[in-house]
Amino acid sequence: MIPIINKSEHTWKFARVGGIDRVCIDRGSDIMNLHKLDQKLWTALSCPIYGLELDAKTLELMDIDGDGRLRVNEILEAIKWIGSVLKNPNDLLKSENKLFLSSINDENEEGKKLLQSAKQILQNIGKTDCDCISVEDTSDTEKIFASTKFNGDGIITAETSENETIKTLISEIILCIGSAKDRSGQDGISTEILDAFYAQCQSFSDWFLLAEQDKERIFAFGENTEKAMQIFEKIKIKIDDYFLRCRLAQFDQRSAEILNMNLSLYENISAKNLVSCNDEISAFPLAFIGENRPLSLVSGINPAWENDIENFKTLVVDFVFKNKSNLTEKDWNEIIAKFEFYKNWTSQKPVVEVEKLGLERIREILSANEKAEIIDLIEKDKALEDEANSISKVEKLVRYYRDLYKLLKNFVTFGDFYSRETKAIFQAGILYIDRRSCDLCIKVTDIAKHSAIATQSGMYLIYCDCVSRKKNEKMQIVVALTNGDIDNLSVGRNGIFYDVNGNDWDATVVKIIENAVSIRQAFWSPYRRINKMIGSQIEKFASAKDKEVQDTHSAKIQDTATKVEKTDLLTVSKQAPAAAPATPPTPFDIGKFVGIFAAIGMAIGAIGTALVAIFSGFFNLSWWQMPLAVIGIMLAISGPAMILGYLKLRKRNLAPILDANGWAINARAVVNIVFGRTLTSVATLPLNAERNLKDPYSEKNFPYIPVILVSAIVFGFLFYYACKYNWINCSFLLHLINK
Repeated sequence: MIPIINKSEHTWKFARVGGIDRVCIDRGSDIMNLHKLDQKLWTALSCPIYGLELDAKTLELMDIDGDGRLRVNEILEAIKWIGSVLKNPNDLLKSENKLFLSSINDENEEGKKLLQSAKQILQNIGKTDCDCISVEDTSDTEKIFASTKFNGDGIITAETSENETIKTLISEIILCIGSAKDRSGQDGISTEILDAFYAQCQSFSDWFLLAEQDKERIFAFGENTEKAMQIFEKIKIKIDDYFLRCRLAQFDQRSAEILNMNLSLYENISAKNLVSCNDEISAFPLAFIGENRPLSLVSGINPAWENDIENFKTLVVDFVFKNKSNLTEKDWNEIIAKFEFYKNWTSQKPVVEVEKLGLERIREILSANEKAEIIDLIEKDKALEDEANSISKVEKLVRYYRDLYKLLKNFVTFGDFYSRETKAIFQAGILYIDRRSCDLCIKVTDIAKHSAIATQSGMYLIYCDCVSRKKNEKMQIVVALTNGDIDNLSVGRNGIFYDVNGNDWDATVVKIIENAVSIRQAFWSPYRRINKMIGSQIEKFASAKDKEVQDTHSAKIQDTATKVEKTDLLTVSKQAPAAAPATPPTPFDIGKFVGIFAAIGMAIGAIGTALVAIFSGFFNLSWWQMPLAVIGIMLAISGPAMILGYLKLRKRNLAPILDANGWAINARAVVNIVFGRTLTSVATLPLNAERNLKDPYSEKNFPYIPVILVSAIVFGFLFYYACKYNWINCSFLLHLINK
């Protein structure tokens, strides 16, 4: 028993539910005084805000620190806030989707603002005459702020300004830098985006200014410097290769022939279509190699490079050297030097998105004073932040009004879970499998991690993979089986899972944690184990005998093949020694089997004696004692299993299953036998249903087992009376059997 300690003036009510005294929350005053209730009396201390059948947006608003978990202090803070802005806390018990404006407490400053904001929202969405506001009304922020230029979020859109120049500039900023979502749902810009845009414009303009200040050296090839640079970079490595080969030929004249390409390379492509050999030809030297040989720009060029050399001559060589048809290595080095200034300048180019606007437009933007106007618009928008936030708080108010009481019934107390009239927020839906429906289905994210803790619950748990073809989604659930039998349940079985919204999912069993399900199942469990053991032994025996027959048959075949092979060898090799005579089979020795026969006789005698004793004792009973004896025998077999099952069923606890899902459960949540039957429903025929018990497909085989059992009972009965009334000489028979 929990000692009653009441340090507050509020009178609490408690009810014994699930083996624990749980606080009753059925008055507004109970909610407003929860901060005075000892936390040790709360059912839960924390829970995740996702994966529950409660609006996630509501839970996110309550999650003050944003860590994805809801704790006691955050719930108390929500209660304190909503209690200050409602006139009557009893209204929270309604858990309605709509909040009447008359319920808002306008006697304090925050309540006044909320009331004004609620009216403003209704006006913005075209519900001026409405006297209540719903979650749907407050959730559509785009509609709420669609007709307002300023909404307090510090983001302005192109439509905020009436100046066409400013509108164009805002559109260009969004094009280059990106946008932020305004509360109206449109793309807009913030101070950070505006500053980034102007910083990029200034950076690009300053970089280009460097070229303008040193135009002759940087743009050494005039307006075509960039094109000249591109063709220069393309052929540079090839021209460098040419002059290096010429210097090697000057160093050693014998190398000239090799440097000009081996004839075998030409032989490799001579038989091919040369048009398709462009890559191979381009790898050949740029021109004929010779000692101190200048590069001809008009003839003797590798065909694969002719067009590039022609463009190079037009854009670069002719710009530096007028009417020059040959290029010496000195000339080449001079050209390389002219490109260095342009390369250094381009390497300093800032990475900016505003370049697409062009230098002229960028400098036009920098020279104008439009940034100050945009900043002024943003400041006007920020000035309405408190008012806009108050509008957002209306959504918080209506969500708390609808969902807070439901949360309390599933956090402070598990009222929804034990009431059975409504589902708890952690119950994901219903699983139909093996002619039953299971209500206690909970979403999980990691089966291996969850099952390691959930096994402590003492429940029979089924883990399923669920797939929705319609929604193209997957999820995993754990299902508690609390009624019925488990004979047909195994990994791989399929069922149908219906979530709380009525959507159907294909469910496949992937893991099972076995525990007691019902006393009835515990009663039959010893017989199932015996049946399973006998079946297993018979299967093993049959398998062993089958293997023995196969091995014997294989050995005979092998022995025959060996004899045939030896006969063939003897026929082929005349000089081979004669085979030794076969060993004659060992004659049957009756003496060896005397002990075996004696053992069999003793076993039969012992069995007969036991049967005589059993039937003698049974038939000495009165007729009304015989059924009691049968019941006693069955209880002796099933009783221990039933007692153990009963003790386990009384201790089934939901807490480990929720703890494994991230909850911090503060008290037991017992699922006893009676309550368990309500969580799993077994298939039953409808009331007044008509039944036809004649099955056209029932088994027509001879009932061997019942016949054998009845025959054994009849035989025992006759044997007992034969011995009792001396119809046969039993002592002589037993002596003969034992002998």
